[in-house]
Formats: sequence, C-alpha cells, structure tokens
Amino acid sequence: MAHGKDIKIICGNSNKPFAESVCRNIGLRLCKTDVTTFSDGEISVSLYETVRGSDVFIIQSTCNPINDHLMEMLIMVDACKRASASRITCVIPYFGYARQDRKAKSRDPISAKLVANLITSAGADRVLTMDLHAAQIQGFFDIPVDNLVGSPLFVEYYNKKFSGNMDDVIIVSPDIGSVGRARAFAMKMGLGLAIIDKRREKVNKAEVVNIIGSVEGKRIILFDDMVDTAGSLCEATRALVERGGAKDIYACASHGVLSGKSIERIDNSVIKELIFTDTIPYGGKIACDRIKYLTAAPLFAEAIKRIFEEVSISTLFR
Repeated sequence: MAHGKDIKIICGNSNKPFAESVCRNIGLRLCKTDVTTFSDGEISVSLYETVRGSDVFIIQSTCNPINDHLMEMLIMVDACKRASASRITCVIPYFGYARQDRKAKSRDPISAKLVANLITSAGADRVLTMDLHAAQIQGFFDIPVDNLVGSPLFVEYYNKKFSGNMDDVIIVSPDIGSVGRARAFAMKMGLGLAIIDKRREKVNKAEVVNIIGSVEGKRIILFDDMVDTAGSLCEATRALVERGGAKDIYACASHGVLSGKSIERIDNSVIKELIFTDTIPYGGKIACDRIKYLTAAPLFAEAIKRIFEEVSISTLFR
C-alpha cells in the first residue's frame, strides 16, 4: 500500500547527475524545479509541478559547499510541505556534519544533532542516506532513518577484480573506530581483518602508532566510509608497506570528499587503486588515474521504490 498517490523526485544543485541516474533506474524523470539565488545570496526555490498528495523524495548530498546545499534542501522541504505533499523523504547520499557527533573536548557543539533537528523541523518525514560516519546519528532523528551500506558494491567489484583468487588478500580498518564497519565488510568478502592503531593529534592529521595483525606479503584492501584530505589514508598505507611489509595496497570508501591537497597526496602515495561511490559529484576535478567510481544510483532507486511501496529494504544490506 503506497503512502502517496505517486513518486515525485526533485533535487537541488549538489549532485544533479546522480539524481538523474536514480530517476532512470526507477523509470521516472526529475520534477521541474529551479533552485537559484537572489543577488544577496539568499536561496530561491520554485516548483513547477504539483506535489499535492505525492510521495516526494528530495535528493541532495550535503557536500561542498555544505552550508548552501543544506539550506537548499531545507527550503525544498518547506516548499513541498506547504504544497501539501503526502510525505517528504530527504535522500542524502552523503550526510555532512556527521563527524561532529559527540563532544570530543569541552565546549564542543554536536553539529550532527543540530542538522538532524533542522531537517525534522523543516518538515521532513524520513531520511534515506548511506554509510553515516557514525551509525548512532540515526538516533539523533525523531523520524525514521534508513542508512544504506555501500559495501555490497565493493564486494561485487573486488570479487570480479580478483576473480576469486584472494588467498593473500586481507581487509584493513584504518582506525579503531571503523573496526565494526571493516569487520562486516571482511565477513562479506570471507577474508581476514587487520587494524591500524593511530593517534590523532589534531583535525585532519593522524600518526600511525601500531598495526594490529599480520599484513606482510599481503594484498591490502583498506576500507573506510569517507576520504577527506587523504592525509590519514596515505599515512596508513605508507605504514602498511614500510612497517608491515604489505605487497599491494587497494582502498575503497563510500564518500570521496577530496578536499585540500587530497588528489596530490593520493597521486604520490603507494595506493594502486582507490574506489569511491558517486554520492559526491566528482566532475572534472579528478586528475588522478588511480581513482575510480562505482555508481550507487541503482541502490538508492531500489530503496526509494521500496519506501514508496511500504516494503522492507533490509535485503539491500546483504
């Protein structure tokens, strides 16, 4: 039993090609909208199709410039709510501010909770996202949150890449906080797990302290949820080779934020190949042959169809 009379998909300016790809997988087209700014920078949203009684899905990654894209999404939610949409789902392939999920020191904000409150107060009825940096952020919302996982895409890719010859392959967690995510990925791959113990002295700068597990002579798949400046990633891969004796280094992450000098660092690193999903647009900024992308659009399309039809989406986690 569907919640609304039909599906309407709209998007902002953060990742329109991804939204179009999701629509193609569902067999729909994007609703005609116009998201612009006034001369003073205020965001203006115009909907050129009726959404009354519809199940509306707003596809918007809160990536750079994160504040503009977040505000676009909030205003689109308000526009749909005032236009009498039956239900509004914020589809956020990449959820920004997710790293600020707790008080790491005195007088720190918990920005992830603030963003959750903003989305709920704007009028959203549910959220669909993928690989939250901290899974407990789902509890920051007072509305349903579906947190998809990108690991099945990587499992399929690496099974084809290595053609089942994975006797010398091992999964590595880049830090203690990512062990749960990496362990689940290793179980899906049927491989062993090693862990990098690192110390973070300040934001975007970490030092490898120890490698837990044997990686000597192994092909490494380093698995994480996101890569921002790539400083920690490149430091970890260097330690795996120089201190651990690893043979080949591969890496994958759901979200390629790639800020600052990340591309330069990756290009000068020991990484043979780095895989992302297209939750964050990459356009023409990638000038590194080592970086490749897998599309998550079919996964989100299937989730959207199941949400509309009120069907379980648990099978998408397998």
